[in-house]
Amino acid sequence: MKILVVDDDKEIVELLSIYIKNEGYDVIKAYDGKEAMTKVITTPDIDLMILDIMMPKMDGMSVVKELRKESQIPIIMLTAKTTDMDKIQGLVAGADDYVTKPFNPLEVMARVKSLLRRSSLQIENDLPDTLEVGPLRINKDSHEVTTDTNVPIQLTALEFGILHLLASHPNRVFSAEEIFERVWQQESLVSAKTVMVHVSHLREKIEQATNGEKVIETVWGVGYKINGN
Repeated sequence: MKILVVDDDKEIVELLSIYIKNEGYDVIKAYDGKEAMTKVITTPDIDLMILDIMMPKMDGMSVVKELRKESQIPIIMLTAKTTDMDKIQGLVAGADDYVTKPFNPLEVMARVKSLLRRSSLQIENDLPDTLEVGPLRINKDSHEVTTDTNVPIQLTALEFGILHLLASHPNRVFSAEEIFERVWQQESLVSAKTVMVHVSHLREKIEQATNGEKVIETVWGVGYKINGN
């Protein structure tokens, strides 16, 4: 996943970049509003923006208003202003959340994860009833999975949840922690082995039904994904 960090204070950009990279996300950097707009246009599939308000050339409020004409990218605003009216203005302009300076980077990352989860859930809610990925057809309402030759695949609720999550976001790599939090719907503690076992069972069932097709790919050291068509 790609996160765009925009602030004219380079030390803040570098600090946030360290924490973002530690969570396994990619970082794109910009140091003023105009550069941020250029990054959005030239960099495909930015998943979230962390945006300062007070910047040269183009301030954060103007960036949000311009972006909201065409994009619903999640935005967390960084603000040194502490009055409720300032925060309300940011949210009314189209920001999704705000963090007041000085901030704890761990709090920022918690808000990033929460907003990404909400954004992903909205994407899934807007998906069609049936997804087709590789040789599989996945019906989210009936929880039925069949192959393109109409062979049914019997999955547990958790196996179906993992498959639907990955299929809903083709080419995106999900860590075991993300999968656990999204499918089990509880905070991930020691989840990597649990997720690994369920993914292994899911793969076996898919391969048996499709004569060995490998739908779920392991990205070593990162997580799991399904390649888009």
